[in-house]
Amino acid sequence: MGAARLNSFDDWVDYFRAWQKDIDLDPSVNSGYTFEAKYGDLHGPAIEFGDFKGDRKWEKILEVPDQRIRDALLHLITYQGDTEFASVEQQRHLLATAPTPHDLEALVRVMREEMRHGWQMCHLLMSHFGDSGRLEAQKMLERRATRGERLLGSFNVPVENWLDFFTYTQFIDRDGKFQLGMLSHSAFAPLARSMGPMLKEESFHLGTGNNGLKRIVRAGRLPIPLMQKYFNKWVPTAYDLFGTDGSSSAHWAYVWGLKGRFDEDQNPHPAERDRLNEYARGLYAEEIRGLVEALNRDLPEGAPPLYLPDEKFNRRIGEHAGGRFAVDGRPLDEAAYARHLAEVLPGDEDRRRASAIGREEGFILPRQA
Repeated sequence: MGAARLNSFDDWVDYFRAWQKDIDLDPSVNSGYTFEAKYGDLHGPAIEFGDFKGDRKWEKILEVPDQRIRDALLHLITYQGDTEFASVEQQRHLLATAPTPHDLEALVRVMREEMRHGWQMCHLLMSHFGDSGRLEAQKMLERRATRGERLLGSFNVPVENWLDFFTYTQFIDRDGKFQLGMLSHSAFAPLARSMGPMLKEESFHLGTGNNGLKRIVRAGRLPIPLMQKYFNKWVPTAYDLFGTDGSSSAHWAYVWGLKGRFDEDQNPHPAERDRLNEYARGLYAEEIRGLVEALNRDLPEGAPPLYLPDEKFNRRIGEHAGGRFAVDGRPLDEAAYARHLAEVLPGDEDRRRASAIGREEGFILPRQA
């Protein structure tokens, strides 16, 4: 894609179509689907938290009382949109290897809705943020996950097979649910209104991952230790997506009313403004722990139980970033850590094995099971 200047949303739509061609997206993915911006209801008309609590939510960017707040909004919307287009780039080649017709249909739906979510964020940028928004909406279609250019780490990691995909949608899309839930409380009404339709669609993505892993476990063809390696691959990146510990950005996003707690409308306690990312990560960890426990109840007799890697393992963001910790949290020296990573993360042979098993009859049970 060459350089372009986007002067209208119609220009951006043309650029969006060029992006689809540039990443070699199968045209059948778009067949019969209409991309559009969707806006739902607010939790309420008043700002729900922070220093502006009780004021009417801002409908227009000129109502936002400070340039720093406008810049923070632009940042939040850009990062959210970037993840959506990145997901499509990561998953698009799986269309050729779907294990069942149902899974192909599910993948197509997931990719359509991820593109619509990116479309939604770019609609906000183009509609409310002037030249800055137009530039960010353009750049969003110019970065590539395949070149490691996406803004957040998880979205530059290859998704190479269907075990990858189901693990990704189980854990990474679930982080997305938390991010969308927190933004649904935003003081900027157009952003908050965007979240309801996105959350409804995101729930299908989470269900795709959870159901897919259940069907694989119940089929009994994939070795559980191999599945565990993919958990070890994705869960640390999901923890990283919640951001740095003691984040000043999260602090100010809360002070300014831009991004609330996931349970903002249910939590009666004052927010610990300097521990907001840690709080969200803790809620997320609690949720996925329950999902892993449920998977363990479906394991064949004698299979080793699945588990979540310790929150210190293989982190790139936060207080444990770059630390040498085992999957169970034990500190390791440099040499032992290198050996440990080779043992607990998917290597070349693991990737070949996962791809090969994924092409076998009976790798996954039919959907109705």
